[in-house]
Amino acid sequence: MTDKRFIPTTKKEIDALGWDYIDVIIFTGDAYIDHPSFGTAVIARVLENCGYRVAVVPQPNWRDDLRDFKKLGAPRLFFGVNSGAMDSMVNHYTAAKRLRSNDAYTPNGAPSMRPDYAVKVYSNILKKLYPDTPVVIGGIEASLRRFTHYDYWQDKLLPSVLVESRADYLIYGMGERAIVDVARHIEEGSWEDRNTLQQVAWISDERPQESPDRIFLHPYEKCLKDKKAFVENFNVIETEANRMVGRQLIERSGDKYVCVNSPYPLPTEEELDSYYDLPYTKLPHPRYKGKHIPAYEMIKFSINTHRGCFGGCSFCTIAAHQGKHIQSRSERSILEEISRLGELPGFAGNISDIGAPTANMYGMHGNDREVCAKCFRKSCLFPKMCPNLNNSHRRLLKLYKSISQVEGIRNAYIGSGIRYDLFLDEKGFLDSSSKPYFEELVLKHTSGRLKVAPEHTEDSVLTLMNKPSFALFERLRREFDKLVHEKRLKYQIVPYFISSHPGCTMKDMEKLASNRALKGVYTDQVQDFTPTPMTKSSAAYYSQMDTKTFKPIFVEKNMDRKKMQKSYFFKK
Repeated sequence: MTDKRFIPTTKKEIDALGWDYIDVIIFTGDAYIDHPSFGTAVIARVLENCGYRVAVVPQPNWRDDLRDFKKLGAPRLFFGVNSGAMDSMVNHYTAAKRLRSNDAYTPNGAPSMRPDYAVKVYSNILKKLYPDTPVVIGGIEASLRRFTHYDYWQDKLLPSVLVESRADYLIYGMGERAIVDVARHIEEGSWEDRNTLQQVAWISDERPQESPDRIFLHPYEKCLKDKKAFVENFNVIETEANRMVGRQLIERSGDKYVCVNSPYPLPTEEELDSYYDLPYTKLPHPRYKGKHIPAYEMIKFSINTHRGCFGGCSFCTIAAHQGKHIQSRSERSILEEISRLGELPGFAGNISDIGAPTANMYGMHGNDREVCAKCFRKSCLFPKMCPNLNNSHRRLLKLYKSISQVEGIRNAYIGSGIRYDLFLDEKGFLDSSSKPYFEELVLKHTSGRLKVAPEHTEDSVLTLMNKPSFALFERLRREFDKLVHEKRLKYQIVPYFISSHPGCTMKDMEKLASNRALKGVYTDQVQDFTPTPMTKSSAAYYSQMDTKTFKPIFVEKNMDRKKMQKSYFFKK
């Protein structure tokens, strides 16, 4: 396909294309924005590129007579379902479990345009209306709820979303390859045999046979009775997710077996480029003309350089969804996307973000890939940097230089997070590329505020977070102050912190608020910890135990005291 048109969303648009059938219909909790930062657009374009006819139904009304679910009829192959770019519960509720007043992924920020547990709700509606049509669920919500998981909003363990959604397939992680294989699998009429599909989860009525490539987890019912069993399951799931080649995981739930097949090998650079080279319009669908979509405004002039994160922060879901190992785009693909930004309305030469989950991991990998293939460390940085890690910033610096030479580009900011322990330790800069990267970052890629995330000041809490000592932030601040003083700039360093993380007491927050190293620093950025599915921190929050040692830890669960922990930060 060479023309840049939108994926159709209505019967009128489909008729205009002259289609007499649709292969795949995707239901999503977000507004439809045809931009590679949004999973629905990527999956739709990948399927389209393989010759399938795809339609998107954004934010269907689930409260009325369900006309949005009926208007396009049944697709030839399957329905796709996702909650949007976020878990619907995180999207809807604050850490205090209060309903949010706006939704960044909805036109004009309107709230309540998707249901709680959107994947489950959409899927059940489709299974009721079209019982003979397969339903494939995916995206963040499905991916991170593929096993028994702790749900903060109900304060209990829930079974795999496959069980409650009645879906036929669940695609976890980044699903470009899996969605095409599932489409071909269904098209060939063999959709009941799902064992051969990679990165797909499904439900079996029979217990699979024992195999060296298969791990049986504790059943859902045992996890309900035994918190240690749940933590043991989490540790196995996390370890397998961090491997370069994982094994199939089986979890019994009632009289069914949730089978989570092994993931694909990492995509090649060429494969990754191919997903970003597809003909996205990079605009919201015309149906939203005149309406403001906050999430789009944030990312419309941003560029994604890579996927994955090997930082291993306990509270983060990136590795569980995108993988631990970095998958980088080629410079060619990135620069071509940047050169086309000038075609977008309103672009004035300023790129809002050249980044990814962690902006300065671009191009990084193990020096010896065979060592990486055998490794099952959860983090390449904590408690110490892996000696096999190539943490040079040279390739990234070269990319930045090339970006600055693209015609029409005035500024290229770094809005994503960075890991300063990739270029700095308590003694100083780590290699010959570290100081040049730091200076380039501060002087050319911030708008005067360097945002970093030490997360806490107390080592007891930081250890549970899998984060480096606060002494490293102190070193970073010294280097930052020295640089801006030399350049006579009034730049600020802005640290982010988390309150109420498992292991964090009121005394810890008192020490954070009074830490001398934060004197004179702009410090109003603190977030109350929210347990989200499939993180080490959430497993610790639910079980009230260290997931590594199984020893009891303090966890603040009282909402008033959680609020006090957060507010303590502002009392200094």
